[in-house]
Amino acid sequence: MAAQCPQILIVGAGPTGLAAAIELGRRGIRCKIIERSERAGYSPRAKTTHVRTRELMRMWGIADKLASVAPFGIDYPNDVHYVTRLSGYSLAVFKDALNGAPVRDERYSEHGQWLPQYMVEAVMREHVLSLPTVTLEYGWEFISLDQDENQVRARIRSVESGEERVADCDFLIGADGGRSVVRDQIGSKMLGQHGLSRNYNIIFEAPELAKAHRHGPGIMYWQVNADCPSVIGPMDKGDLWFFMPWMLPNDVTLNAVQAAEMIRIATGIDSPYRVLSSDEWVASRLVADRHRQGRVFLAGDACHLHPPLGGFGMNMGVADGVDLGWKIAAFLQGWGGPALLDSYEAERQPTHQHVVDEAARHHATIPNHYIRPALEADTEGGGALREEVGALIRKQKASEFYALGIVLGCRYLHSPVIALEEELPDWRPVTDYEPCAAPGALAPHGWMEDGRSLYDLFGEGFTLLAFANASDADIAQAQEDAAVACIPLTVVPLSDTYLAQLYERCLVLVRPDQYVAWRGDNWLGVDILRHASGLTTQHA
Repeated sequence: MAAQCPQILIVGAGPTGLAAAIELGRRGIRCKIIERSERAGYSPRAKTTHVRTRELMRMWGIADKLASVAPFGIDYPNDVHYVTRLSGYSLAVFKDALNGAPVRDERYSEHGQWLPQYMVEAVMREHVLSLPTVTLEYGWEFISLDQDENQVRARIRSVESGEERVADCDFLIGADGGRSVVRDQIGSKMLGQHGLSRNYNIIFEAPELAKAHRHGPGIMYWQVNADCPSVIGPMDKGDLWFFMPWMLPNDVTLNAVQAAEMIRIATGIDSPYRVLSSDEWVASRLVADRHRQGRVFLAGDACHLHPPLGGFGMNMGVADGVDLGWKIAAFLQGWGGPALLDSYEAERQPTHQHVVDEAARHHATIPNHYIRPALEADTEGGGALREEVGALIRKQKASEFYALGIVLGCRYLHSPVIALEEELPDWRPVTDYEPCAAPGALAPHGWMEDGRSLYDLFGEGFTLLAFANASDADIAQAQEDAAVACIPLTVVPLSDTYLAQLYERCLVLVRPDQYVAWRGDNWLGVDILRHASGLTTQHA
C-alpha cells in the first residue's frame, strides 16, 4: 500500500467513528474518516453520556475536558421527573438518574454526564485532530467497495463537485448510521421490529421556562397527560430545550407553528416558544445479522437501532469503536491474530441484542402507558390516583434510570479470545451491577490509596494484575513470554486486599479495553497471551 493511503477508512464522523479513530490513532495506525457534511447545530441525537463512555474518555485523557463543557455545570442535578405536565402535578422523581452525580464511587472511575451529543462529538473531534496519523475529511460520501483477502478498495465521491476517488485501505469501518450504505454493500440485514412508534424531536428556545414550573431542576420531565404525552428537558445554554411527543398518529405532521402550540398544550405554560428544528424519527428494535464481511466491519447505528430509552445508543456505539479499534490495531501491528478480528462480532452482537431488548422493554412503558381519567383532577380522588400512578412509575421505570448493570455488567460469553471458566448460556444483564472478575467481564474498578483509579495503571496493551500471593517466578515468566511473543504487557503489582477479594485469583490478565481475558493462581505459559491476542484458538 502506498505510504499516503490510510490503513483504515472510517465512514462516518459520529461518536462511533471518532472512537474507532482515537483507538487506532493513539496506537499510530493511519486512518481517514470521511463524512458527508460537518456535524454541527441542533439535532435529535443523544444527551446521555454513560459512566462507561466517560471511563473510556478518561483512558484517552479527555474526560475532564468533557466535564468542563457541561452546559449547566457538572453539579447540575441529574434528576428525572414524572409529572402530569410542567404546570401540573408531580408523580415521581428519580434522583441522580444515570449515575450523573460527580461523587467518587468505588464501582467506576467516572460519573455519567448529561449534555448534548454535539458537545461530546466536539470534544472527541478535537482529540482526533490532535492525533498525527488520523485525518478527517468532510464533504465526501461512500459509494461502494470491492475487497479481496489483502485490501479494500472503496469508491468515494465529493458531495460538492461529484469527483470520484478510489481509497485503498487494509480495513473499512462502516459507522455511517441507521441508513448505512456500507451495510447494504456487504449484504447485512437488520433483523427485529421496525416502527415501534412514530415520534418527533423538537428543539426550541424558551426564555425563563426553567423558572416557570415548580418541579425544580432536572434533566428530563416526562409529561403524562391525555393532551400530549411527551418528554421535555433542558439541552443547552441560551434557554435551549428539547421536546418529544410520543406515538403520534401517522397522519400528524408538525411545522414550527404547530410544534410550538403542541409544547404550549403539553406543558400548560404559555411562553414565547421559538422552534429551531423539528425532526421526525421512528423507534425500532433492530440488530444486524452480520457485523463483518472480510475486511469490512459495521459499528454503531449501522448494526443496531433501538428506542432511546435508557440512553444506550451513542454509548454502545462508542464501545463498538473501542472494541474494533484496538483489535484492528493489534492485528496490523502483528500482536493480534485472525481470531481477534473474529471476536468483534462474537462479543458485540450478543451485547447489542441484550441492550436493544432492554431499550424496547422500557419503550413499552412510555408516558402514554400511565394516562388515567381524572389524573389531573384537583380532588381527593385525583390525588389518590396520582399516588397510585406514581407508585407504578417508580416500580416500572427505576430500571431505566438506574441501569448500571446494563452499562457495566455485560459479559462476553461466546468469544474465541476469552478463557472462559464456565458457560452461562442463559445469562442476561441485570440492572443492579455486581462487580465480577470472571473472564469476559469488565475488570472491577477500585480506587488506589494515592487517589488514582485502578484503570489509570493499565497499559495500552494487555495488563497483568499481580496480587500479593502471586509468585515472582510466575510474574517474571509472564513478562518473558510477552517479550518473546512481541505482545505488549504491563505488570501491575497490587497489595489491596479489597481488590484481591474481588478478583479472587493471584493473576488476572486484562485486555486493552479493560475486560478480563484470563485469571488464575499460576501462570500457564505463553499460550495464555496468544489465546487472548487471537493468535491461537485453543487455550492450554
